[in-house]
Amino acid sequence: MPCSEPWGRAMRRRDFINAAAGAAAVWPLAAQAQQQPKLPVVGYLSTGSPEADATPFLAAFRKGLGEMSFVEGKNVMIEYRWANFRYERLSAMAADLAQRFVAVIAAIGGTPTGLAAKAATSTVPIVFYLGIDPVKLGLLLVSIIQVRT
Repeated sequence: MPCSEPWGRAMRRRDFINAAAGAAAVWPLAAQAQQQPKLPVVGYLSTGSPEADATPFLAAFRKGLGEMSFVEGKNVMIEYRWANFRYERLSAMAADLAQRFVAVIAAIGGTPTGLAAKAATSTVPIVFYLGIDPVKLGLLLVSIIQVRT
């Protein structure tokens, strides 16, 4: 078989198939070896915008994570969802975070974010802050345990 390639003999069909099969068998192993360990993901759900939250809330949030030895991008990832003060978007954004299997949702912005997060999931823990009673709002379920003496 004449060879027109500058690098040597023409590759035979059998050689090509063997090389492709070998590469296909090794590729998943190489890709798996390059993957980083999966980091826990925190969902950050805010009524505000990145600009509005940057100083008061986001800085405090990151500081609190740091006090617990969590550093964004190093040992925890954060998925941000900003409603940009369009409260009608909160439900869809909370549902999106819940579907991404985040470890926890931080609901920033008071009652609307807490209620949206609660409606989106019954399995993902939700962290929030409120100036009113969360039990009366239905954000917390309180069970009364009667102690028998």
